[in-house]
Amino acid sequence: MSIKSDRWIRRMALEHRMIEPFEPSQVRETDKGRVISYGTSSYGYDVRCADEFKIFTNINSVIVDPKAFDTNSFVDLKADVCIIPPNSFALARTVEYFRIPRNVLCICMGKSTFARCGIIVNVTPLEPEWEGHITLEISNTTPLPAKVYAHEGIAQILFLESDEVCEVSYQDRGGKYQGQRGVTLPRP
Repeated sequence: MSIKSDRWIRRMALEHRMIEPFEPSQVRETDKGRVISYGTSSYGYDVRCADEFKIFTNINSVIVDPKAFDTNSFVDLKADVCIIPPNSFALARTVEYFRIPRNVLCICMGKSTFARCGIIVNVTPLEPEWEGHITLEISNTTPLPAKVYAHEGIAQILFLESDEVCEVSYQDRGGKYQGQRGVTLPRP
């Protein structure tokens, strides 16, 4: 298994629609000024956070249960900035839509800019032949409100290519998050 370079990422994105929309270089500034970087890096791709958020709230005093998730636990927000309450979290999605090749596994990690502020981004691995928008869990571990910007970098994807094709892919298994669009809540 090997980690893939910027050249491989560009080729796969352009020839096989692996990432859409795709930014072939690292963007640090736009017409709106400096931004948290996104786009192709040396050995990965920095994804952007879309402007759709689900902010966790405990106003209904429910129990968080992944087998019977109460959708009333979130407040929906569509905005360029999301303020995450202290010691809470929000769900978001990437701007980018992914189509992972059958011989590739992706690992996602939060960007250090956020980690240095106590904001942790959590995403599970992207399995072979999974496709969709990535649902991001953004935790504010601080006792203060935290700000997250839409349309700016939020996490980095690393691409690992296997020496052989997997026997059973996410698509073969009929994975429950296959083809997800928008922010996707837990499915039992």
